[in-house]
Parts: sequence; C-alpha cells; structure tokens
Amino acid sequence: MAEKKVKKVAKETVAKSVKKDSKRINVYALDGSVQKQVDLPKVFDTEFRPDLIQRASVSIIANSRQPYAPSPTAGKRHSVSTWGKGHGVSRAQRIKGSSRGAQSPNNVGGRRAHPPRIETDRSKKMNTKEMRLARMSALASIGNLQTVRSRGHKFSDEVTVPVVVNDELEKIETTRDAMNMLEKIGVFDDLIRAENGKRIRAGHGKMRGRKYRKRKTVLIVTSGKCPARKSFSNITGVDVASVDGLNVELLAPGGLPGRLTIISEAAFNKIGGWAS
Repeated sequence: MAEKKVKKVAKETVAKSVKKDSKRINVYALDGSVQKQVDLPKVFDTEFRPDLIQRASVSIIANSRQPYAPSPTAGKRHSVSTWGKGHGVSRAQRIKGSSRGAQSPNNVGGRRAHPPRIETDRSKKMNTKEMRLARMSALASIGNLQTVRSRGHKFSDEVTVPVVVNDELEKIETTRDAMNMLEKIGVFDDLIRAENGKRIRAGHGKMRGRKYRKRKTVLIVTSGKCPARKSFSNITGVDVASVDGLNVELLAPGGLPGRLTIISEAAFNKIGGWAS
C-alpha cells in the first residue's frame, strides 16, 4: 500500500510540474495591448532537428530552380574557316576575311565548351515524413525565444514568441496601418534591421533583375486570403503566407531556424490542430 501511495504522489507531482511548465503566450490587439494568454499547442514541442531543417531548405530551393541554358547556336553565328598549315599561326577557326579567331571554345569570344543544359536534373529528393518532421521542427523553433534571438531578430523584451494577434490583423488594408501595428507590438526594430541590411548584390545577378539582396524579417501567417496579405507584402523583408502554404523555407529561410513570426489568432488555432 505504501508503495502504491508513493507512486501516486510521484505521478501527481509530475502532472503538476508539467502543467506549471506549459508555456503560455500573449494574444495581442492591434494597439499592442495584451488581450489574453493561451497555451502553446502540442506541435510546438516537436524535437528540434536542425539537420532536417537544413536538408529540407536545400531541397525546396533546388526544386524551385528554373531550368536554363543558352541557345543551341550561341557562339556559332559566324562565317569561319581555318587557314590550314604553313602560315606560322595556329589552325584555329577564324572569321572569313579577318585574322580574328571565333567560334572555338578556346578563342576569346568563342562558344562555351560545356554550357548548362535544360535536361539536367538539379532537383533534390527528400522523404515525405522527413519533410513533414522538418516543417514541424521549424515551426517549433519559432516558439523558442533563444532561437529567435540567436537568428538576429530585434524586438521588445516583453514580446512573447510566436507573436499571436487577434483576427483584426487580417482586416488591415493599408501598409501604413500595418507598420503602425508592428511598431505598437514591439517588432519595428527588426524592420529597421532589414532595411539597413539592403545592399547591392555581388556578381552578374545585379544585371539580371536581382540587383539587391535583402534581409528576411517578420513572417506574417494568416488563416487564408485576406486584405492584410497585400498590406504587409509591401514591407522590405516581410513574407506573408497562409497556414496551408507554410513550409520550411518560410519558417527557416536558408535553413536557419527561429524566424520572428506573427500569427493571426484564427491561423494559430488551425496550427493547433496539426499532428505533431
């Protein structure tokens, strides 16, 4: 009897400690005030797997690449011939009527020797269950304050993560109202960090429609289509996604977990229904 009583007391103690240690976060209004507190869903207790997050991010980026290749006739649009032997020069192909070399890969201005090809498969496969676990792990990391801060995000010390805002968030129609809301909640410093981190890209990408590199800042998660999607997408570094569209690359850009995330209450309730 004494042994049963000890086990019962130990079990009750563990249950009380689990209930006491359950993490509670604030639900904010648009003016930054705390409306209530809620418990984090069980999905936020998923095991942290940075290895799977990194692999999933690489896979998503690789599979989203657009196939590219030069024209089959690139570098071959010349009228060329070789002079043959006995002229004291190399027998490279030269433009007719000139001594300028052309078309051969070893000539300045010649064609590429081994250009990229459309049929090359650059995709990276990942098991479905591993991808699902990676997404759950990346989702859990946005609820860890230390992980979010270590990623470089700047926000008020009073803010709880993930930042949950009532459903009025999805009704914001202008970028000005969106900026005001972010400032009142206490995450405006992160927007400044992203704006100051904007710089000109190194390399030829700057000539191909990718002139600037921008830092990632807040991720806005909504329950579905709403006016707020357009309002927040105008802000530098901010991404907007619905619950159904969440993936590892949104939750952990570049494979780095712990993105500062703002979730509407309706979207938060949907996430609570996910199986961990």
